[in-house]
Amino acid sequence: MSRRIKISEEDLIQLLLAREAKGIEILYDNYSAALYGVIHRIIQNDEIAEDVLQETFLKIWNNFGQYDSVKGRLFSWMINIARNGAIDKIRSKEFSSQQKNQDIEKTVFSGSDVLNTVYNPDTIGLRQMVQKLDQEYRQIIELLFFGGYSQSAAADKLNIPLGTVKTRSRAALQKLRTYFGKEESR
Repeated sequence: MSRRIKISEEDLIQLLLAREAKGIEILYDNYSAALYGVIHRIIQNDEIAEDVLQETFLKIWNNFGQYDSVKGRLFSWMINIARNGAIDKIRSKEFSSQQKNQDIEKTVFSGSDVLNTVYNPDTIGLRQMVQKLDQEYRQIIELLFFGGYSQSAAADKLNIPLGTVKTRSRAALQKLRTYFGKEESR
């Protein structure tokens, strides 16, 4: 647990301008929790938020010469760096790729302690049913339901219009419903 050190903003700024390590230690102890809260609200992933927090403090330390107390308070300046860093992270290809490649259990059941069942499409025969679909429909269902892609991300990956993805996914789901109806009547 970090400890808060009482110091005036002006004294802290002087320590940071002098590039004294004590300044960044005090800054971290006093402001890391608040900055982490801002970052985590945007990213909503503990591990990635911690990485962005570390990057934020590096940016603050490396760019402290750019801080201008006439333009605003130190905390406001730091909040903007943290917020912009978090937004940059969620817009990055790396983050977007991580979100697409999550297991369905993490996506659907994340944080749910109440549910103790595990989704396994093989136990209900879903994968076998999907294999019966035509290639154009199978691709869409595999990306959307097994790959965790959004419809727009699937459209980008397959290089087809978003409307086509929506139409094919709707048609594929209707075909799967008929397949399941036939299976249930057996």
